[in-house]
Amino acid sequence: MSSPWIAWPHGIDPAQLSRTLAAGHDAFVSTGVVERAIRPLVVDSWRRSLTSGVDPDCALPPVDLLDDTLRDYRDAHPLAAAMPVIRRLLVEDATDAGLIVAVTDAEGRLLWVEGESGLRSRAESMHFVEGASWDEAHAGTNAPGTSLALDHSVQIFASEHFARNVTPWSCSAAPIHDPGTGELLGALDLTGGDEVAAPQTLALVRATVAAVESELQLRRLRPHTRIARRHPAGAARLSVLGQDRAILAFPDRRMSLSARHSELLLLLTESPVGLSVDQLAVALHDHDGARVTIRAEMSRLRGAVADLRLDSRPYRLGNAPQTDVAEVRKALRLGDYSAALRAYRGPILPRSGAPGIVAMRDELHQRVRAAALFTRDPALLLELAESPAGRLDEELWRAGLAALPEDSPRRAGAVGHLAWLQHELG
Repeated sequence: MSSPWIAWPHGIDPAQLSRTLAAGHDAFVSTGVVERAIRPLVVDSWRRSLTSGVDPDCALPPVDLLDDTLRDYRDAHPLAAAMPVIRRLLVEDATDAGLIVAVTDAEGRLLWVEGESGLRSRAESMHFVEGASWDEAHAGTNAPGTSLALDHSVQIFASEHFARNVTPWSCSAAPIHDPGTGELLGALDLTGGDEVAAPQTLALVRATVAAVESELQLRRLRPHTRIARRHPAGAARLSVLGQDRAILAFPDRRMSLSARHSELLLLLTESPVGLSVDQLAVALHDHDGARVTIRAEMSRLRGAVADLRLDSRPYRLGNAPQTDVAEVRKALRLGDYSAALRAYRGPILPRSGAPGIVAMRDELHQRVRAAALFTRDPALLLELAESPAGRLDEELWRAGLAALPEDSPRRAGAVGHLAWLQHELG
């Protein structure tokens, strides 16, 4: 009995198989009838593709990552460390054989597409390019996307592809896992003509994946003293006050995070015991697919901030950064209100609507505001009042005006602003 994961068993004529599959594909697309010759896993994938709205006549997956964004994301991805192994074991021979080797992330985005240049040029017409999303939801049934959906190695031959513009191709792919955590990192794919669906091709892809995971395991087992010396615990600093995107700074570099990664990293920094995916979903108030979305974002975040050692189950940071929020809180706790107000450069991630961030933002702002009112220091009161978060706070302006000396040149400005507030707010 042949394996369900093999597309082209021994003894089967590929030309006849191709004609049978094409007829079965036409029947499914036009009438929904499933021919017995179609593998069940392919039928299931076709149904998922149809439900996702993939056009069977021509699917052109979106290219989500371009230029610097692609390069930065790819360089930070855990599989970047394994690319020398993939090139040595697979890409060099694939290029000679006129084939394409692709490596995806866990969401099916193509991060590396290498191999014979003429074939890669042909593949560009169907958006089989670096940065494109080849998960089933965007590209329909295909080996890398289906292997990620099933978390198993698989071959897709000719008209087993859901989209007709991909049926001239065949592919063999296998998922790649983190050997320490079991987390899905991506998939390795070999694409070309009919010969790619031969049984021995899938065995070659699996063997390369085994070598990749062994390389990742060796890297995991090597002492981390070099990294630890560069970035000891607490060496990183996360700044979130008064800016929409967090800045994560290390002694030797700094990076601006996306809005969602800013929210996730701050939530994790504030929760040293860790957060489950459900707790993160509540804190972020995501849509119904939050669990899948959050896992995908956490995978991307792990690659971007590897030095922070992001673990899962629950998600927590092994090397949490210091934050400007913690500095303000510490000064408030010590009663050094002047230092707290100097360190407070504005609300936490002011444009974030995530409930967990909003609660954190409101709590800190109210504490800082209360400290300013307590000091009755006109300079501190007016500095906070003049900030974006205080411009509409009439109580702060009145307290600042009351604390100013009668001969202060700032009184006219405070009086004028209060008059404007009364006019605007009624």
